[in-house]
Amino acid sequence: MFEPAYVAALKNGTLQDKINRARDMMFQCSVCPRNCGVNRLEGELGYCQVGPRPVVSSANPHFGEEDPLVGTNGSGTIFLTSCNLRCIFCQNFEISHVMEGREIDTGRLAQIMLELQRAGCHNINFVTPTHQVPQILEATAVAAANGLNLPLVYNTGGYDSVEILKILDGVVDIYMPDLKFMDSAISSALMNAPDYPEVVRAALREMHRQVGDLRMDERGIALRGLLVRHLVMPDNLADTRKAMAFLAREISTNTYVNIMNQYRPCGRAMEHPSTRRSITREEYRAAVDAALQEGITRLDQRTGFRLRFI
Repeated sequence: MFEPAYVAALKNGTLQDKINRARDMMFQCSVCPRNCGVNRLEGELGYCQVGPRPVVSSANPHFGEEDPLVGTNGSGTIFLTSCNLRCIFCQNFEISHVMEGREIDTGRLAQIMLELQRAGCHNINFVTPTHQVPQILEATAVAAANGLNLPLVYNTGGYDSVEILKILDGVVDIYMPDLKFMDSAISSALMNAPDYPEVVRAALREMHRQVGDLRMDERGIALRGLLVRHLVMPDNLADTRKAMAFLAREISTNTYVNIMNQYRPCGRAMEHPSTRRSITREEYRAAVDAALQEGITRLDQRTGFRLRFI
């Protein structure tokens, strides 16, 4: 029988220590690589503009995620307000930039997790969790004590410090990071994070060290492991070949990858000359070919569908 990592952490007493360590990082905030240094415990706000309490935009069974997460009953997706990247082209601009959402307490967040479990969802999927890790840990402890037993998905933009990821070791079952950009000049221009390529490489190494390649049950539902998302960008801004080469050589050729073709101009995309248009069929096909040539062949099933029908 599958047992989520956080259930074991609750039983052996390590979960409370992880909560304490994560909360201590909010005192002079170093929860994410922005290292703002503000006292979020006292309500001071840094780059993410989120204080000590969870802020949630929406929660529901979601059927637009990758096949191993969706299954038959959907992924129990909790969209957390704000983001520590705030890409200028974000397709969830109202949530990440405009701060659409509601402040709640960790008890209510735990209830939401349990409600999604009762709805039949296959997992609890936190979207843009990085800046709210301490709140997530607190809520997870409460939910686990009240019967939560679904895999926990950490659905992140990839701008995560190894320090916070080590706190999550033994709590998160499935890591689902974006692998956005491999060039610091591009990541600086599009999300004000020149160190993103360096940070995301280190983060993916740590994630894979903890959970390994993606594993599924007999129904094809994900239980544990790493699932990487890569959004194909106009003018090869995402440098797909370099991204796939990194995965193949430094993570695993068995990495489960979703090569996504849904880029469209959103938010402030018109501010950059290359983000003002959607990608072409040729750009997407070239990205998939690059992945295959670099040895990444475990692609989300919808990749083949897109190749045939876009």
